[in-house]
Amino acid sequence: MNRRHLSHWHALVAVIATLGASGCANMRYGCDLPAVPAHRVPLEVMARPRADMQQISITRLRQNPPDVYQLGPDDVLGIHIPFVLGKEDEPPVVHFPEQGDQPPALGYPIPIREDGTLAVPLINPVKVEGLTLAQAQDKIREEYVAADILKEGKEKIVVTLMRRRMYRVSVIREESGNVVGGGQASIAIGSTKRGTGVTVDLPAYENDVLHALNLTGGMPGLDAKNEIYILRGSSEDAARRDELLAALKAAKNPCDCPCPEPPDAHVIRIPLRFYPEDVPQFVEKDIILQTGDIIYVPTREREIFYTGGALGGGQHPLPRDYDLDILGAVALAGGPMGGTGTGIRGFGAMGGGGGFGGNRAGGLFPPSHMIVLRKLPCGGQIPIAVNLNRALVDPGHRILIQPEDTLILRYTFQEEILTLASSLFQVNYLIGSGLNR
Repeated sequence: MNRRHLSHWHALVAVIATLGASGCANMRYGCDLPAVPAHRVPLEVMARPRADMQQISITRLRQNPPDVYQLGPDDVLGIHIPFVLGKEDEPPVVHFPEQGDQPPALGYPIPIREDGTLAVPLINPVKVEGLTLAQAQDKIREEYVAADILKEGKEKIVVTLMRRRMYRVSVIREESGNVVGGGQASIAIGSTKRGTGVTVDLPAYENDVLHALNLTGGMPGLDAKNEIYILRGSSEDAARRDELLAALKAAKNPCDCPCPEPPDAHVIRIPLRFYPEDVPQFVEKDIILQTGDIIYVPTREREIFYTGGALGGGQHPLPRDYDLDILGAVALAGGPMGGTGTGIRGFGAMGGGGGFGGNRAGGLFPPSHMIVLRKLPCGGQIPIAVNLNRALVDPGHRILIQPEDTLILRYTFQEEILTLASSLFQVNYLIGSGLNR
């Protein structure tokens, strides 16, 4: 480079220094967008680490079956009673069940009625609800002996379980299943949400949440929330609930924040992850399903954050089970974090790892001024200023990203000037090199 071009560079450096000295006072956090520095943001606005949460014990989602099967309404028993249900010289009829986990049944099928009784010939209905098969067999024998139909000591009664009672429930899952890649944060945003709805028949003592989930795809996927709802009650109960919520929204709001919805006695929420001070209080009877119950697995499509400025416009999913801090969010959005190199290569050639080519947000002087627009629970928003260069070395400035945060990456005044100066220097260097040739 000749002296003429070198003097131009010295003059440019002097102008940059003058502009930097006379720039805005709050150069560290930007001068056109007033924002609260990250280390001064109130704790109630900051996100609580998900690492503090713990996974619920999966065994809480299933019921504890009894040691011996207990009979109930809608069970079908196989009964063989010589001279009553079957002839003395004929062996009992054998039935092979469709379900492979049950042994063959003997005798004629007799269902247990809604009141828990068996209607067998020649005697009054026999109450068998809550009894084991052996206890039911003894009770039926006693009734026939008491009615003088069978002789004590010569009765040959066989009672077996032909079909277990079933409970029909619906499982509605809003997971799209559109996962690209294998990471937690690889859910396809903007894909068509179809979801699934399945009706399943659960046998007695398997009619619980865990078995229903296993039959319909397993535990909630990455694009579903870490919670499950059990919906009960009639359509009239649901209609009254809708009318109540509509009336609350239409009425004048007496709260400073949006009023919380009143609890619904017909809905049971089961969180799959929780903070230690908020252990779920549901009990075993809550997860035992009855005919007509609905299991609802909601989607987490709103758990995203937005980017703008030097990061480019976009929306990105948040991980479900772990934390994402400001640096991780920048990396996920494809933005720069710190310099891309020493910068030496950029002065000697076009492009390269430390050169001037490529993304505007990269190069020798990448932008470091981040504004995080965070929604507040009572409406409005708070802008939080984060210096990415400071966040690289100080964990206290690595704020955690919350759902619906908006991240705007900008150049500081010095970075804008230095970027402009480096571009002018490159042009000046190329012109000088051409003249020298």
